[in-house]
Amino acid sequence: MTHAQNAPDSSPANPKALYGGTSSRRITVRDIAAAKARGEKWPMLTAYDAMTASVFDEAGIPVLLVGDSMGNCHLGYESTVPVTLDEIAVLSAAVVRGSKRALVVADLPFGTYQEGPVQALRSATRLVKETGVGAIKLEGGERSAEQIRLLVDAGIPVMAHIGLTPQSVNAFGGYPVQGRGEEAAQQLLRDAKAVQDAGAFSVVLELVPAELAAEVTRTLHIPTVGIGAGPDCDAQVLVWTDMAGMTSGRVPRFVKQYADVRASLTDAARAFGADVTAGAYPAEAHSFH
Repeated sequence: MTHAQNAPDSSPANPKALYGGTSSRRITVRDIAAAKARGEKWPMLTAYDAMTASVFDEAGIPVLLVGDSMGNCHLGYESTVPVTLDEIAVLSAAVVRGSKRALVVADLPFGTYQEGPVQALRSATRLVKETGVGAIKLEGGERSAEQIRLLVDAGIPVMAHIGLTPQSVNAFGGYPVQGRGEEAAQQLLRDAKAVQDAGAFSVVLELVPAELAAEVTRTLHIPTVGIGAGPDCDAQVLVWTDMAGMTSGRVPRFVKQYADVRASLTDAARAFGADVTAGAYPAEAHSFH
């Protein structure tokens, strides 16, 4: 039997499929759980504005993450740490307005939930009420379990995030792979079980050895979303500017670039500049009388 025969059916003939399905309503966390039950893998991309969100939504991407990665790739910060709740809120609302089918998940930025469950609930409630997102994501395993539990009890779906947590870049001293060695691996497993027990509907595994991510995926009944965590996770997520080749310079090893959008935009800008300086634009076809 070929690999294609083994793969879950995500063709239009399967209307319940997350990617390739025909349902036009908003995807919910119940759909995410059902995909895990039937062994369907699915893609997730970041989005930070209405236009990009509409493109990914039309392409069938079932989950869009308004990540605090906007700090690096959209707002010009050196890390995700400076991102504010106001910034997340503005961009999350834009992504919701630009999409029709995708489940939109918004990050809680650094400093908006670390004080404890009450602060987390206040921050998450604001995002849900003001932006219309369908779920919230926050970083941390055992240390964030009580925050997750209170949000879920309040009716707010939570996507957890363990392994390399970028908001802790100063504590990590960079972006090292997490879970290497027996002690670190056992801690990551405890973190995964803690967020599941607290009620998270899925968990992101970032920069985790592939073998450990596969073990976590087998152990949990909620979906795992990999980023630099090997091929065995239930879903995969990439920052869209990395995926589409917008990012300049070096990209992480786990990134596969599916286009060279930066080069295309550069060529277009140069062609525009050349036309203007040569007097070729605007031409008669672009003028009014």
